[in-house]
Amino acid sequence: MKMSVLPRVLLALLVLLTTPLWAAEPKELTWSEMIPPDAPPEVPDMAPLHDLSQMGDMEAAPAARQDLPNAPVVTTLDGQLIRLPGYIVPLEVNEQGRTTEFLLVPYFGACIHVPPPPSNQIVHVTSKAGVQVDELYQPYWIEGAMQVKSSTSELADAGYQMDAQKIVVYELPE
Repeated sequence: MKMSVLPRVLLALLVLLTTPLWAAEPKELTWSEMIPPDAPPEVPDMAPLHDLSQMGDMEAAPAARQDLPNAPVVTTLDGQLIRLPGYIVPLEVNEQGRTTEFLLVPYFGACIHVPPPPSNQIVHVTSKAGVQVDELYQPYWIEGAMQVKSSTSELADAGYQMDAQKIVVYELPE
């Protein structure tokens, strides 16, 4: 009789200990929470972004320079399951036309037509499934474990990385 009680107790303890993992809801993060409270304020470079007289079209224009490629990050975000809204800047697209690697940024046009935001305002995201991005001005919710780890791409330096577990279109509540 004592032997049959022990496995039940162990099973009950296992269920109690793992239930928070099953029920873990991602923390809804804002972009301002990705900047340390004691970080110096961003002072943008006031130099011209582009020589407009030599720009034929925006797509062919040289990339605008990132002002703060090594901005301070919030180290306590490392490993946290988060949910963050933002805009997708594609880096890699698979054969099915799905974006599998991208930069997540807080505003439309960042890294493409305007200078990239500071690195603590960019998340380098990878996704096995990818996402079909039809319009760059469409915001998305990205969910996954945040990594406080820098990365560099041809467009900008990012202060954070994430392997997206869920990507959904951001829709305003009605």
